[in-house]
Amino acid sequence: MAIVVEHDKRKQEILQKSLDVFIEEGYEDATFQKIADRCGITRTTLYIYFKNKHEIFLGSIKELLSELEEALKKIMMDSSLNSEATLRAVLSTLADSIEYNKKLFSVLLNYLMQLKKSGVDTNERVRRRVIRLRHLLSTILIKGIQAKEFKEINVKIINDTLYGLLESAIFRIAVLNKDDVADVRAALNTTVDLFKA
Repeated sequence: MAIVVEHDKRKQEILQKSLDVFIEEGYEDATFQKIADRCGITRTTLYIYFKNKHEIFLGSIKELLSELEEALKKIMMDSSLNSEATLRAVLSTLADSIEYNKKLFSVLLNYLMQLKKSGVDTNERVRRRVIRLRHLLSTILIKGIQAKEFKEINVKIINDTLYGLLESAIFRIAVLNKDDVADVRAALNTTVDLFKA
């Protein structure tokens, strides 16, 4: 049992450190050797944990999303917050994450463009990665409607609107090279104001 725990712990450390390599080098220039060097292990040892660079990259993204999801769930479990405060805190946390991970989103955008060129349905890939996030947003909205904090609204449309604004923040950071997403934060808050009861 201790061997499995140690293996999982090492694998998680590799994913965390490799994310820095992808951010610094970009997906194309990040190599197995550079990742192994950053982790203080040999390439042979790295192959024990992962088949290829692609698997490490996807694992790193999944690890980051899992950490973000845990932070969002913690906000949702805070009984001192009503639905409006919960939604605003979740949206603020997401905007913070977008700003903090600016370089990662640039790498991710390049990665998705490469996939698209090879004929992969990138929309489906992204949808699968963010489905739980969209579910969390819907849950908050439904609770707010039930608690009469939000107007009777079409949850799907509002979810799509909020998610679209978050995508806009990612675009501004990764493509337009903005330093912050203050304008998107304002738009998110204004949107919430519009459907408050």
